[in-house]
Amino acid sequence: MRPQPYARVVYGLAAAVALCGALALQSCRSSPAPVDHPPGYPIGFIQRGIASWYGPGFHGNKTANGEQYDMYQLTAAHRTLPLGSIAVVRSLTSGRQVTVRINDRGPFVKGRVLDLSLAGARAIGMLGKGTDEIELRVIGYSPRSSGAGVFRVQIGAFASLENARALLAWAESKFPGGRIIGVNLPEGRRYRVQVGQFLTEGQAMAASAHLDRMLDIESFVVRDDGEK
Repeated sequence: MRPQPYARVVYGLAAAVALCGALALQSCRSSPAPVDHPPGYPIGFIQRGIASWYGPGFHGNKTANGEQYDMYQLTAAHRTLPLGSIAVVRSLTSGRQVTVRINDRGPFVKGRVLDLSLAGARAIGMLGKGTDEIELRVIGYSPRSSGAGVFRVQIGAFASLENARALLAWAESKFPGGRIIGVNLPEGRRYRVQVGQFLTEGQAMAASAHLDRMLDIESFVVRDDGEK
């Protein structure tokens, strides 16, 4: 006895559902595995602190990994995490969170741990406030990372190149291998003085504390990614 038209439709739907299920299972089994992170990569690193955001004055500028800064992308700046780190950033006030890629260095303000893009700040609701207390958790990395360089201590930023050179010359006798980085900021050209070449963040932090006592400043540690 031949199936009636309605029965054929039912049989067809059942076969289609079974096929879709089989394909979905096959897809799950063959989905690509996460890219292995390099040895020593800080997967699981957690940090709490104050985040800020940067936008129109920097839009289109070159970031530390060579990209053009796009404030509408979900990116962020961190002083020491390897470029390419993928982090979940959660607001400790609103509970909202966003996943961003670290592609730049900053914030260059004492007491802050992260500079979000405009898009990242909007996602956790901190645009109006300007800053927020956050928790950052590294969950992976992007192969676009430019690697993990040495650590340095930033001890000043000047509008005058001569002043920056004078401070670097003084510091070279104690912490050789320093450099001056020229950057264009909304308020004008600035010259950042960064000293030393430390293999670990702990060594750099110790040097930073020593320089703070010696110069009565508030220095901070940055990772050298080869900016020119």
